[in-house]
Amino acid sequence: MAYNITDACVKCGSCAENCPVEAISEGEDTYVIDADVCVSCGSCADACPVEAIEEG
Repeated sequence: MAYNITDACVKCGSCAENCPVEAISEGEDTYVIDADVCVSCGSCADACPVEAIEEG
């Protein structure tokens, strides 16, 4: 199951930099994870300094 970025995102880019499959891109208000590309590895969640990424 893909991860989701919540409204707590501060757009620091750590998640995108750590995504091994480049499933994360910068959105208007937050970064966005492409569920079709995400492999649910959790690298983005581990890298997020504000814990704005959750599974599901």
